[in-house]
Amino acid sequence: MTGLATAYVGLGANLGDRLATLRAAVRELGELGSVTGVSSLYETAPVGFQEQPPFLNAVVALQTSLDATSLVRRLLDIEAGLGRMRSFRNAPRTIDLDLLLLGDSVVATDDVETPHPRLHDRAFVLAPLAELAPDARHPVLQQSALQMYESLESRDGVAPIAGPEWVTLPAGDARRAEDRSGNPGSGARAPDLPRR
Repeated sequence: MTGLATAYVGLGANLGDRLATLRAAVRELGELGSVTGVSSLYETAPVGFQEQPPFLNAVVALQTSLDATSLVRRLLDIEAGLGRMRSFRNAPRTIDLDLLLLGDSVVATDDVETPHPRLHDRAFVLAPLAELAPDARHPVLQQSALQMYESLESRDGVAPIAGPEWVTLPAGDARRAEDRSGNPGSGARAPDLPRR
């Protein structure tokens, strides 16, 4: 890949100090290029394995010169550095970094797949992505982030708890926002988008 492309990276955490870990991940992502945008912070119900704590999720826009393979390797390095231990699919985790989109790149290898293969059916990444970049296009489905979000069968279990300022708010302020979020499994849903 030559030049710069915009990567959208999904962030998630449900173990340990979730907020501190997500903030550390954003700082680390800044080492891979230029962070150009951060979504609001969402608390979300777990998908798949249900017997685990709720997640905090967000999406970061990153201008980078890295190709998909190099970027995914670096994301895995960041996860390891922040304590990610891999056990089983949909297991609880200290941090999860997923490459959702990288410009109009389409890559399908044993190690890397972009666009993310389940992007179009996951409210926990589509809500923050559609908020941050409603016009970002899925190069295979030819739909925008907002179109994919609006076509979801269910948006339950996804609740915004803080605006994009969560990255820089003092920890106590963001935690108070977390406390107001309620139970993500109670039918809370993200507001209709776009908000920007």
